[in-house]
Amino acid sequence: MGTSTDRTSGSGGAWTGLKHAATAYTRDISSGSAARQRAAMVLARHVPVLGGAGGAAAGAGAGRTAAQRLGGLLAGVASGGLGQALQQAGLGDLVGRDRYEVVDELVTSLAGAGGDLDAQAARDAVCDVLEEFFAEADSWEELEAAAASRSDVERLLELFLTHYIYNRVPVVAERLGSINDPEAARRADRQMRQIIEDCVAIKVQGDPWRVDWSGPHGRQIVDSALQLAYTALEELA
Repeated sequence: MGTSTDRTSGSGGAWTGLKHAATAYTRDISSGSAARQRAAMVLARHVPVLGGAGGAAAGAGAGRTAAQRLGGLLAGVASGGLGQALQQAGLGDLVGRDRYEVVDELVTSLAGAGGDLDAQAARDAVCDVLEEFFAEADSWEELEAAAASRSDVERLLELFLTHYIYNRVPVVAERLGSINDPEAARRADRQMRQIIEDCVAIKVQGDPWRVDWSGPHGRQIVDSALQLAYTALEELA
């Protein structure tokens, strides 16, 4: 990782290839094209900026921590419901509260306050996952009715990593923000997220609610997923 400056406006080395790819992709989007190959090249070329697949995975500290915490929460919901999961996470005071209070506290508990770019990437990704998980639920009763199966735990962890990895891609938000057509920008955003999603896989042997997500096993699962995802993205070049 690096400072906020070199994450957004670095120069030379790997940055040159990334910026050229991002510029070409933005030009295509603005002219009405959305070539997947161009999007894949942007994603491939951002990995060396983060230190290659190994460096990108090793530097994903906030994402790793948030993924482990999220895995623990989802596993708790799958095995005993939201109320029990919150109690186990030391958040029993949230039981009975509405969506706004529960989600607000959960985001900070899972991903921290977002003090740097990596932490903010994790925090934003947690927000996206909780929005997906709770869907239209608003009251405590509706929130508690949300259930997580084995496939939900794995799917939502994969969703988290997809959003987190996307949020870490330097210069992309800046370049997409320069596109005048909002729908074209949204298409580009969806396309790049889909490419990342195709590279992300959480592999759990057995029941995910039996995994100690806060311990070495949980970390190994997350580390493996990060390494495989960044390796797959780098190989898109």
